[in-house]
Amino acid sequence: MEARAKAVTNFDSRNAAFTAANIAETKKGIGTLVLDVQKVTLLADYFVIVGGESAAQIKAIVEAMDEELSKLGYPPRSVEGKKEGRWVLVDFGDVIVHVLHDRERNYYRLEQFWNHALIVDRKEWLKE
Repeated sequence: MEARAKAVTNFDSRNAAFTAANIAETKKGIGTLVLDVQKVTLLADYFVIVGGESAAQIKAIVEAMDEELSKLGYPPRSVEGKKEGRWVLVDFGDVIVHVLHDRERNYYRLEQFWNHALIVDRKEWLKE
């Protein structure tokens, strides 16, 4: 099996995940989590999972992440679900972000699905 290619940038996946999580916080995202999935999947190094209360809020979170991470040389490879604004998946390569409406987040429980991943302590990534 071929390992996934790393993004070519000076901005590493850890910083990208932490930046995405902080952007979610500034946009009043709900229950933001950063999961270190390096030891459980080849899909990515980190998952960021965040909830939103409306399609407008979810889209605002996604657009802010796209804009800020692109400025830092970490543009998204793909964005899925933005039009509907219920569950948006943003693939930054080494970082995959899931922004879900509360109903979808409670139903799919991604945190439980990826329960073998390491939850990064909020104190480690949160900027005050």
